[in-house]
Amino acid sequence: MTGATDLLAVDWGVYGAIAAMAAATYAMRAGGFWIMGRLPLTARVQRMLAALPGSIVAATVLPLVVNGGPVAALAVGAGGAVMMATRNDFLAVAAGMGVAALARAGGLP
Repeated sequence: MTGATDLLAVDWGVYGAIAAMAAATYAMRAGGFWIMGRLPLTARVQRMLAALPGSIVAATVLPLVVNGGPVAALAVGAGGAVMMATRNDFLAVAAGMGVAALARAGGLP
């Protein structure tokens, strides 16, 4: 077969799976907004919502540190320290990347 005829061979299952995932994602987001529109914003709910971004960051970063070994731990630590000191996202990312590059160049696994 040539390249032109391969373009006509479409696997509709892939597109169906993508459409189903998009619909599920939309339903989750819209459902969350719908539920929060009907939930009274008590002090407890406001505290929970205020703590949510930090818990999402921790849930994202912790597996990277655990699976990444000492280089990842050093990089995340450096990025966190620079972020606390400067409150500058760009500098924190640059510091983390720099520490990771230096650690790898130094032979850390």
